[in-house]
Amino acid sequence: MSIFRKKSLDYLLAEASGSESGLKRTLTAWSLIGLGIGAIIGAGLFVRTAAAAGEHAGNAVTISFIIAAIGCLFAGLCYAEFASMIPIAGSAYTYAYATMGELVAWVIGWALVLEYALGAATVSIAWSEYLNNLLGGSLPFSLTHSPFEHSLVTGERGLVNLPAIFIILCLSLLLIKGTQESAKVNAVIVFLKVGIVLLFIGIGWQYINPTNHTPYLIPDNAAPVLNNDGSVLYDYSSIFNHGWWGVLRGAAVVFFAFIGFDAVSTAAQEAKNPKRDMPIGILASLAICTFIYITFSHVLTGIAPYTDFVKAGKEASVSYAIQHYMHSYMWLSTLVSVAIILGFSSVILVILIGQSRVFYSMAKDGLLPKIFSDLHPKFRTPWKSNLILFAFVGFFGGFIPGSVAGDLTSIGTLFAFVIVCVGVIIMRKADPGRPRPFRTPLVPVVPLLGIIVCTAMIVSLDKMTLLTAGGWMVFGLLIYFFYSRKNSILQLKE
Repeated sequence: MSIFRKKSLDYLLAEASGSESGLKRTLTAWSLIGLGIGAIIGAGLFVRTAAAAGEHAGNAVTISFIIAAIGCLFAGLCYAEFASMIPIAGSAYTYAYATMGELVAWVIGWALVLEYALGAATVSIAWSEYLNNLLGGSLPFSLTHSPFEHSLVTGERGLVNLPAIFIILCLSLLLIKGTQESAKVNAVIVFLKVGIVLLFIGIGWQYINPTNHTPYLIPDNAAPVLNNDGSVLYDYSSIFNHGWWGVLRGAAVVFFAFIGFDAVSTAAQEAKNPKRDMPIGILASLAICTFIYITFSHVLTGIAPYTDFVKAGKEASVSYAIQHYMHSYMWLSTLVSVAIILGFSSVILVILIGQSRVFYSMAKDGLLPKIFSDLHPKFRTPWKSNLILFAFVGFFGGFIPGSVAGDLTSIGTLFAFVIVCVGVIIMRKADPGRPRPFRTPLVPVVPLLGIIVCTAMIVSLDKMTLLTAGGWMVFGLLIYFFYSRKNSILQLKE
């Protein structure tokens, strides 16, 4: 059937070698590691850690990070093989097109839209929250929150999150200027934010209260968190809100933190030596950030009880912990807030790179309108795509709550990882003699383990998130059958 037609590897490799008129190859291995760290260390660390600890995993959020990292390692090894074989922009979308056909490629491309667009929106919302915290809460609630949120103190309802829209606009304009310039800005930001995170871990370790780590797992009889008036704010009785199931749900929540390494693979067509540098960029950034995540979450839950992050410290958890439990280091709270704002900026930057490159590939294949693949005559960046994505991502950042966008990002990421793991198994059987500069070890064991771990985390997400993601997929299939299938480059060649 035509909906399962595939792009041959020879066609893809010819496309990669003929990229002189396309995207510039300017990125080194260090640039790719910087992009990976830039995308990984951000909202997942500073916001989702507190959410996962307070609502699901408790102190065992460290184990949640380990589970998420294991799933990412399996998927990352599979990404590394594909990225070295197929140095084309598009990441999992391109790999699916070569292994499972056009329909599956469209589905995964559409899932990546969900991942990257909502990921950038989620981080922009966190950026806005930290900016307001740094300014002492002086910004109006109505102009820093979505219409679906209201103040627990004043009852005021949000209108639009203007700071979130502002940062997306600034970074979209930087991306239009060029990928190399964006990578340089990202490298400076990564150096600053990693330094501040390590400073917090080093100082905060002295303030760990061992009683906060007991019990390590949330017990099934844990008392609910109460509002000031005595009403129940949060209940731990649900199976996914305590114990090992809570740890698994926590892993699905913090999985959002690991989307950076697959964003690296979207820049394959802009790497100077992709066969060598892409595996290094993917796996090195994943290893570095996993270590930072585990130590950071251990320190944060040791300084403040995890229940605090349900009631008071969720939006700006690090600043909250410093202000309430590390009184001698109030200056660190301000420094952390500045570093976090810069860090969030780099996350949004890398995610927007990934989103525009996926759209670029889909448009080149005819599955999206040509406007998404139009390059700027001077900068050779997909500038029209960047402007359209600003409007799209800006809408979510300005009008959708961060918690909703974050969970939807996680499911899009997990689905992409499952498809890539499946693709490695298929490609090994379909084309075993193809040169592979990097080979995923222990195939099919590693890909199968990646599929199992990622699928388990998808299942653990709440029903509303799953239904919303399902609705998004149905909408995407309608676009495919009414537009993309008929305009596909492969369809026109038949």
